[in-house]
Amino acid sequence: MSNRTVTLTTIDHQELEADVVTAANDQPVRGAVAIAHPHPLYGGDRYNPVVDALFETLPLVGFHCLRFDFRGVGNSSGEHDGGEAERLDVAAAVDFLAGLHDDIWVAGYSFGSIVALDVIEPRVAGWIAVAPPLTAMRSDVLAARDPRPKLVLAAEHDQFTPTSAAEPIVSSWTNATIESIANGDHFLAGRTRAVAEAAARWLTSQ
Repeated sequence: MSNRTVTLTTIDHQELEADVVTAANDQPVRGAVAIAHPHPLYGGDRYNPVVDALFETLPLVGFHCLRFDFRGVGNSSGEHDGGEAERLDVAAAVDFLAGLHDDIWVAGYSFGSIVALDVIEPRVAGWIAVAPPLTAMRSDVLAARDPRPKLVLAAEHDQFTPTSAAEPIVSSWTNATIESIANGDHFLAGRTRAVAEAAARWLTSQ
């Protein structure tokens, strides 16, 4: 595997700092995954432990991975926009990964999962949403009615949307699977490996 820092340029001319790691050399390359981090106003960045676990685990099963700082975070230019303009940040990640593989997946944690699910770019193969705060939303994410596959990893004891609250919402979506992360709350301390392994299992089964 190789790991390097790159700069993404969005369609509205913001420059985002990102890391890209290639799939393990002993694995057939299955695709590429863009990973979006949790809420910037609450300390979220691309080094979040959940993001880190996905970034380290998915290359071991054959996926190139890219994690990036949303606009206004770290060395990324621009300002936080509540999830609206951040969709352009995810699209820039997809643009970059398109040069590495045709099968591009978008994953996100918390705030990042909602932004990811609102990016229905045609090159996206599907989505992984980790601990999405679904009950805080006014309407469904754009991917809810999209036929492409979706995995929701809901924390059993999530303070915002526990598995019991997420299940009836996700059950109405098209082509969506929900799995519970047992004994986890929204911050998933001690459960990051379980999240990454569940994401890896699902991706390799697609």
